Amino acid sequence: MSPKISKLAVIDSKAEIGDDVEIGPFCVIGPKAKIGRGTKLYNNVTILGDVTIGEDNLISPNAVLGGHPQDISYKGTETKVIIGDRNVLRECVTVNRASEKEEGITRVGSDCYFMGNVHVAHDCTVGDNVIIGHGSMLGGHVHIDHHANLSGAVTVLPFVSIGCYTFLGGASRAQQDVAPYLLADGTPARPRCINIVALKRNDFQRPAIEKINEAYRLIYRAKVGLENVRELMQAKGPLSPEVEHFLQQIEQSRAGRHGRCRQMQRKAA
Repeated sequence: MSPKISKLAVIDSKAEIGDDVEIGPFCVIGPKAKIGRGTKLYNNVTILGDVTIGEDNLISPNAVLGGHPQDISYKGTETKVIIGDRNVLRECVTVNRASEKEEGITRVGSDCYFMGNVHVAHDCTVGDNVIIGHGSMLGGHVHIDHHANLSGAVTVLPFVSIGCYTFLGGASRAQQDVAPYLLADGTPARPRCINIVALKRNDFQRPAIEKINEAYRLIYRAKVGLENVRELMQAKGPLSPEVEHFLQQIEQSRAGRHGRCRQMQRKAA
């Protein structure tokens, strides 16, 4: 079916609009926009610059996608925003396009839910099935892995990485990486326990959960070094893929500056 476009929308003739797209009144769509089939833009949505949006997304009023990166060193380079499929972007969400300091793309995966007033800064990468609560802000170059859940008013500092299946409590300030599978909270955010709710909801089996919890306890409670954790757990059998991933992410974060595995890129930035 052909797109349903309000007569009150302003759409550049060069924009690529897929089948079954709905565009409400007072939307402004620039010439380099590409909007996939079945995506719906409610009223007052603005798309600037080179923005590719996948299929079956719902974008609420006053969202702004593809605005210039809020970086005073930005010189107007042609950079991009790429958004996947089946995402929900609620009111006043902003996703800025990238700077030229990395690959030039701000990415959002598929099946994400961004609540009102969420800000995704330049050069961020957000994985699939990520939920971000109202008023949360991602600084530049942040990486959020799949199935992460950020509560409301969470602040993630530039270059921080948030692991898969994590949960950050409301009003937390993540200034260091958060390892996979953890529930973190506070200002600054600190690991409190494993995110057992997310693990159960995503069909992690009990033995896998118990091994993740043992690794968490040894590192964050018993304060055993990473190599000793490996030796202790390998004495009971091979490390599970989940524990191996957990330990690798912690090792990388500790090797980076200020507990951020990607902080080394800041020199280039």
